[in-house]
Amino acid sequence: MDAELIGKNCSRLGSQKTRGELGSAISAIVFSYSPRDLQQMRWNFTGAIQDTSPTYRKRLEETITGHLHGTWQTIRLMNQQGSFAHMNDPPSPQAGDYWTMVAAQCSAGDAESVRLRFLKFLLAGFCMFVQGLPGHPAGMPFPGGDKVEIIDGVYYCPVREKANDVDSALCPFCPALQTPEIGYLKPPVDGSRHRKQEFIRQTYDRHHFNG
Repeated sequence: MDAELIGKNCSRLGSQKTRGELGSAISAIVFSYSPRDLQQMRWNFTGAIQDTSPTYRKRLEETITGHLHGTWQTIRLMNQQGSFAHMNDPPSPQAGDYWTMVAAQCSAGDAESVRLRFLKFLLAGFCMFVQGLPGHPAGMPFPGGDKVEIIDGVYYCPVREKANDVDSALCPFCPALQTPEIGYLKPPVDGSRHRKQEFIRQTYDRHHFNG
């Protein structure tokens, strides 16, 4: 699959009118890949994070591996069950811009890298625009102890509003909300000392002793 074909596929994906049509179109492209392609993506990702600490690297690898394979299996299962036929609501208005971004990001580079890059964007696009899930899975850790969380059915990401200057970032298209900097919805488990203190202060001032 070369850059020209990827561009055509992105144009087609951006023109889908319902989440079901988009899911069906994504699945048709995803099925042209093999499980070995997923494995190669994992190896590439592992190589890219070698400079991180072993503990963080292990957590990140486990999260991303589970996310890639889980999304792949979800696409296959939904396609087999005919789930897309019942998803008649339109995708997010941002879907068109997302596929335009993907086409640009896959327009240059060696053929194999571009092909796998497109698969990454296909899986992320399926999560965000077909399932309504974050591009980064719940539980995904970030340096410093923060992670993507789901609280009362709402997804929160610590970097949601912090990567708008990165052309290939998923963040501008992600349905997750930015994790509040001040005042946690729940106490941070691995947050910094300052953020834990901020949570305690906010809880004390605004919830329990507000008159």
